[in-house]
Amino acid sequence: MTHLMRMVQTFLLASAFLAVTGCTSSGDGSVRFEQEPFAEIIAAGVTRHLGSFTPMSSVADGDIVNHAFGAGDGPLCLRGGEYTVSTRDTGSSELLIFLEGGGACWSELCSANEEALPGLPARGMLDPAQPANPMRSWNVTYLPYCDGSIFSGDVTRDYEDDGNPEIHRGLRNLSAGLDVAQRNFPTPSRIVLAGNSGGGFGTIFALPLVRSLYPNVPIDVINDSGVGVGRANDPTSQTVLIDDWQSGAFFPSSICPACFTTGNLTEYFDWQLAQDTNVNLALMSTKQDFVIGNIFLGVSGPEFEAALVPAMQAIETRHPDRVRSFIANGTAHTFLQRDIFATAGEI
Repeated sequence: MTHLMRMVQTFLLASAFLAVTGCTSSGDGSVRFEQEPFAEIIAAGVTRHLGSFTPMSSVADGDIVNHAFGAGDGPLCLRGGEYTVSTRDTGSSELLIFLEGGGACWSELCSANEEALPGLPARGMLDPAQPANPMRSWNVTYLPYCDGSIFSGDVTRDYEDDGNPEIHRGLRNLSAGLDVAQRNFPTPSRIVLAGNSGGGFGTIFALPLVRSLYPNVPIDVINDSGVGVGRANDPTSQTVLIDDWQSGAFFPSSICPACFTTGNLTEYFDWQLAQDTNVNLALMSTKQDFVIGNIFLGVSGPEFEAALVPAMQAIETRHPDRVRSFIANGTAHTFLQRDIFATAGEI
């Protein structure tokens, strides 16, 4: 195992189990809130699709169950393909909800995965055969990513005006997948909400929905390479996506559009953490992530690093008991599905 992989493994073990502070415990690990977290954006409709869609089939394949949704006005992929969510029930009291990555599609660039294949990849933190994987025995709900809107969109576009529309059903896919999680694992003692790349960005939008379905459960968010950093001091790097995907309901009018002025979402993370005191946040990236910086933001590696590093330092400084950041050297993209748990006893 390389030095970098040891560092990543150590980070995951630490960040996923940060001490919960600033909340009123009921004594069993759950928390009772004085007011509903995220009430402002729930009123704006972010949970509108929860409870709306039921899988057409749920078919076991070994220890994995694939829950397939059909055509119509429910979950779909970018070009109209079927959406499928997968679960693994180990009998654990702990639940990993994992959001897959795979690019993005909007008016400036369309490069995104267009299929949601059945199954659950045995890679990194999703691999139950790795003895050093701290979540190897957890229950899992796996949400593929196939609509190009980082789990937030709810609109059909035709960016090329060619009669071949882009179907952004990210919010419906996310809602349906989380409903599958809640039906199969209704009473977890704790939840890790994790995602890489587009799924890392997706954890930002998933958190309010997960909290709505699991009101009192501790949630640790692990955001791998979707940490919300845009072009420095350029609000349009965020707002163009929100406009194209019609995901504005996630951003409360009480703090936005001012939350976009720096070009990244660190102020939005502040708001989420203030809303939900039973959440911890781990943020992961390389300093010059080529995929996010060069391809999707259109900035150089040094420019991305100059925006990323102070943003991560600031959010961790403001929330030292609840936020951890891991910023590795290099230009690589994502960590969570790398072979980081292959060697036990290395920590």
